[in-house]
Amino acid sequence: MIIVRCLTNIQLFGDSILKGIQVNPTSKRYYTKNDIDLPMLSERFSLSIQNDSHFGCTVTKGDKILSRKLESGLNFDAVIMDFGGNDCDFNWNEIAANPEGNYQPNTPLPDFILEYRAIIQKLKANGIVPILTTLPPLDPQRFFDWWCQNLNKVNIMKWLGSITAIYSQQEKYSRQVEQLAKEENVPLVDIRGAFLNHGRIDTLMCEDGTHPNSEGQKIITEAFLNFFDSRRHMTMITN
Repeated sequence: MIIVRCLTNIQLFGDSILKGIQVNPTSKRYYTKNDIDLPMLSERFSLSIQNDSHFGCTVTKGDKILSRKLESGLNFDAVIMDFGGNDCDFNWNEIAANPEGNYQPNTPLPDFILEYRAIIQKLKANGIVPILTTLPPLDPQRFFDWWCQNLNKVNIMKWLGSITAIYSQQEKYSRQVEQLAKEENVPLVDIRGAFLNHGRIDTLMCEDGTHPNSEGQKIITEAFLNFFDSRRHMTMITN
């Protein structure tokens, strides 16, 4: 028997972007200030949205958490996922200590693709619709100044070559998320496109160049608003 049902019960599942982590401008510490307007989205589209995002989460950690949840009876129509931001990052302490070394990101791109695809297929197998999100663009200079502020910047630049390489590295993972969505035929929320269309990335990011500030979180809200508005009758088919 084929059953068609609307997607109304949704879980956010990813890293600190969807969790709403920001840099406190006074203390310069991370804190949760989530201005992504989930209550408005829930009311407008008659959705139940729960946020189970985790600071520092990679696709590998996400897979472990998701597997535990599925074993305990995860009951959602769809899961919106935000992975890649932590996966594409490097151990800057090691690079600063030895710029001649050969370093891999936290999750090398081939592994990222393999593991993310496995999560997508695992959700499908459990009758849950995977919804992916692209990564909001980072500010490479702010990123460098924040994450390498107490490290040997000369050594890091020797290995890095150019500040723009930080942006390109993250962009590569975001493009791969787009490709995965196409290959697996799953919905995609284009958060990155919404930021780029705004045109002033510097006004949307915290001091660390990575996390969106409140204005940036409003852009994320708009991306979700456009996504749900274009899919008011989004359904899934299960056997």
